[in-house]
Amino acid sequence: MTLQLSQKERMLLEDQKSHEEVCIQKYNNYSNQATDPELKQLFKTYAGEEQEHLNSVNQMLSGQIPNMSAKQNSSPNTNTNTNAQFQSSAPGSANPQHDAALCTDMLMTEKFVSGGYDTAVFEFRDTNARNTLNHIQKEEQGHGEGIYKYMEKNNMYTSQ
Repeated sequence: MTLQLSQKERMLLEDQKSHEEVCIQKYNNYSNQATDPELKQLFKTYAGEEQEHLNSVNQMLSGQIPNMSAKQNSSPNTNTNTNAQFQSSAPGSANPQHDAALCTDMLMTEKFVSGGYDTAVFEFRDTNARNTLNHIQKEEQGHGEGIYKYMEKNNMYTSQ
């Protein structure tokens, strides 16, 4: 299916493209900097998922709607799958304050990126494009939840 983008839609996608590039860079850098092996793996996993988001945005910029049904079937809820994978890790790390700072930055980043997708969903004319952006936004929210749960489990975040 060919996607005809308005100037505004193209601008919104270009913004999300740059946001995804920053997320990939941050997750990869922070994976190398994290001291807890569980957090390193969480960030590596999310870097890969952000790369998939970037690929989808690039497809849309080239006028194509990504096939999200294949992605939805392979990973219906990335947050649940990811969190189950990390529950067996030993709690604690060599430098919890440093890891907490990395998590706080990524949680703020995910909130910002998710907000950008929220705006884009409401601005797109094409239903399939909106569905694609909504799917990506849900995954971004899942990343935020995964980081939040990691922080909560390691006493880095209190919700009170």
